[in-house]
Amino acid sequence: MSDQTTTVNGLIEIAVLDDDLDFRNYIEDFLRDEGNYAVRTFAHPEDLFAAAEQRLPDVVLLDMKMGEFTGDKVVEQLLARWPELCIIVVTGYPSLEDMRVTFKLRVFDYLAKPFSLAQLRQTLQNAIEKFNLGRTPQDRLRERLGHRIKLMRVERDWSLKDLAAATRLSVSQISSIERGANLPSVESLLALCRAFDRKPSEILASIDF
Repeated sequence: MSDQTTTVNGLIEIAVLDDDLDFRNYIEDFLRDEGNYAVRTFAHPEDLFAAAEQRLPDVVLLDMKMGEFTGDKVVEQLLARWPELCIIVVTGYPSLEDMRVTFKLRVFDYLAKPFSLAQLRQTLQNAIEKFNLGRTPQDRLRERLGHRIKLMRVERDWSLKDLAAATRLSVSQISSIERGANLPSVESLLALCRAFDRKPSEILASIDF
């Protein structure tokens, strides 16, 4: 069983849980037309749970009112199993109290029916940025390691030229590493570690990857 999201052909995977077939089809058609998403739809929470055990989606879009199933209970079960999962709830004409309950559930956001496709598009874009979705592990490693190296340089009040002199790497090499454009080679990483008087394991542990 997996507890990690798996990008499907480079697409961000959305799971839609709603007991309204027309709504599921509507959302599925829209998201597929957008071109950035892989979509799976579900009418029953247990089907969503079973599918998520096999391959966790990047985002779950679920209705708060589904006949015998209540959205808050589904959210609780999802977050109990996958605490970092991005959940966006859909609710019809929410009251202030509905909104309070929704955000107490630790969901990312909510959409009030009827919502526009522009609203859905923007909410998903916000989720992508917040959760770093659609990024490969290599992308995240490059970005986090580069950011950490830049922080260590700034903490020492070094310029790029100063670090280049300390490591015998070029300014362009260091700049590309700090931007997350390239991972340092083993030799470059060791040179950076010597310059900062840090062990490679310390730097890698500090980026929480």
